[in-house]
Amino acid sequence: MSEKNRDGKRMARERLAAEREKHRAADRRRRALIVGASVVCVLGLAAVIGVVAANAGKDKKNESSGPVVAPSGAQGKDSLAIPVGKDGAKATLTVWEDFRCPACKAFETAYRPTLHELVDSGKLRIEYHLATLIDGNLGGSGSRHAANAAACAQDAGKFRDFHDVLYENQPEETDDAFADNGKLIGLAGKVKGLDTPAFRTCVNDGTHNAWVVKSNQAFQAGGFSGTPTVLLDGKNIYQDQTMTPAKLKQLVEDANKG
Repeated sequence: MSEKNRDGKRMARERLAAEREKHRAADRRRRALIVGASVVCVLGLAAVIGVVAANAGKDKKNESSGPVVAPSGAQGKDSLAIPVGKDGAKATLTVWEDFRCPACKAFETAYRPTLHELVDSGKLRIEYHLATLIDGNLGGSGSRHAANAAACAQDAGKFRDFHDVLYENQPEETDDAFADNGKLIGLAGKVKGLDTPAFRTCVNDGTHNAWVVKSNQAFQAGGFSGTPTVLLDGKNIYQDQTMTPAKLKQLVEDANKG
């Protein structure tokens, strides 16, 4: 082999190695973004214990008053899971989330295309559980109001679309904009067929507020460290620092081969 050919192959290998390192670095930055946001959601709890104590009695009657009304089609223990996907799917993803949580938005942004693909192909079923962690951390009621509105969307058969719209329009974590029912109803206009008199009544009356409170109590009782908590067939995959959309897809594919 000529010296020229050897140099050419060496340079090609170096370029390939550099490209691989570039992709690995980008992936590390992406994971750091998601994990970092999650830490903010969790550590905020310790930083604002005084706020939680000060607000413990506020709006308590409004939060828990009335019967616990589960949204249409809710399943699981105490009907606290909102299912998305086929009942017969061989893989199940359980997601505990808070619509005010920036880490939840980061997860959604990174994984949504893959989740939609797997659900639409019938390979994955997702069970969403709604929590109000940020309301407890920072005060306010936006987490609860958004969760109630999402449950109202479930009644209309529009949960997934409205769920995505809420994250696409998530305010800053310290901005309790979702506490405004008018804001939530306005966002419903982005989902075809959702902004109806029945939906507006459900949102404004807080039809599912007590159900949201019960869901959040289940989150607390579960001993989870923060939102999002993401379990694939019972295994916490969000804590896996090597997890990527591609890896999740492969895990689901493997589950469907069995």
